[in-house]
Amino acid sequence: MKKALIVTAIGGFLPQFELNDVKILQDYGFQVHYASNFTNNVYSLDQAELKNKGIHLHHIDIEKSPFAARHNMRAFQQIRKIIREENITLVHCHNPVGALVGRLAAHYSKEKPYTIYTAHGFHFYKGAPLKNWLFYYPVEKWLARKTDLLITINREDFERGKKFQLKSGGKVERIYGVGVDMKKFRKKQEKNLYYRKKIGIPAGAFHIVTAAELNENKNQKVVIEAIKLLGRKDVYYTICGKGKNKERLEKMIREYGLEKQVKLLGYRTDIADILQTADCFAFPSIREGLGIAAIEALAVEVPLLVADNRGTKEYTKDDYNGIVCEAGDAVGFKNAIERLYTDYSYRGFLSRHCREIAERFSVEATDKVMRRIYGEVASKLRGEVLLRAEENGRQAVSCFCEQAEEKTEGSAVS
Repeated sequence: MKKALIVTAIGGFLPQFELNDVKILQDYGFQVHYASNFTNNVYSLDQAELKNKGIHLHHIDIEKSPFAARHNMRAFQQIRKIIREENITLVHCHNPVGALVGRLAAHYSKEKPYTIYTAHGFHFYKGAPLKNWLFYYPVEKWLARKTDLLITINREDFERGKKFQLKSGGKVERIYGVGVDMKKFRKKQEKNLYYRKKIGIPAGAFHIVTAAELNENKNQKVVIEAIKLLGRKDVYYTICGKGKNKERLEKMIREYGLEKQVKLLGYRTDIADILQTADCFAFPSIREGLGIAAIEALAVEVPLLVADNRGTKEYTKDDYNGIVCEAGDAVGFKNAIERLYTDYSYRGFLSRHCREIAERFSVEATDKVMRRIYGEVASKLRGEVLLRAEENGRQAVSCFCEQAEEKTEGSAVS
């Protein structure tokens, strides 16, 4: 049986984003293994549920920070051991550190499995800090030589990835994220008053929603600043997610006196229902590879309020399905919120153009590409197995003939 190993630095990443890929791999006859750090997850993780789906779990000591050298070196050895003991033939890596450690382990293993890296947004991009270019770019360029297939999720990364030198026969592909379930994220109905009450949003209030990890890059603070500048008591902001910036955001909310209006709900599994209560979806990230949460909002016909970055450019058209602002411009965000708040017809115009764009990023669209990719990999691996078998067969025949000749010569001498 062919065996695939998925490697991430974040334990909850696979159940949150990669279950469709798991199903496709299993359809192609792969036994799926998953190696990650299963502690301190950003996303929820039910190990029993993953095992019920036929996924073999391996805890490794990997850390999200590239500077946690001791932990990540241990993870490198642990992944090599998994590859060796499980006879892994395909390694698929996600997250920058997961890709660093996973690809190195695959490269320096005796088995030399086929290696894929899905880049969910390079840390080097147009306008990125110089330190990102000085550190991440040369590392990624070097690691590309140890990669059979590089998968990107936006146009800018795809064009840059094509300039890298991959392993012999390697190539770069582009997909549209992990795919949105258009059935789950259905068209918006009337305001869901039951869910509004459940999460503490008044029936007539203007409701902004964000779903993202609480960190500096996701930049929720600019929306909080904008609401403070706006000064309207019936504008509410719900932030779904968890992360290291929670206490900082809570302090900011208290200092601005916005405890009643801004709510940190933590990690949620009911985003599809919460989006039904939203008047707009804020996605103010400084850097974004794509941003599946924003596309889910589009599927529910919720207009976007986004920061201008390579990810949001993939699906946001200013004054068509959302409003685009500069990431650090709190006044710009305030003006955008005010326009959406006061101009109901404009909001309706934006809503009507949301779902048509989300369709391009559906699960079906992504699965179609991934089925082709995994199918090609499966065929390649099957071909390599046949070649090895053929070579072993030739060696066996050659050995047999040599032994036969030796016996014949021995008989003639006697």
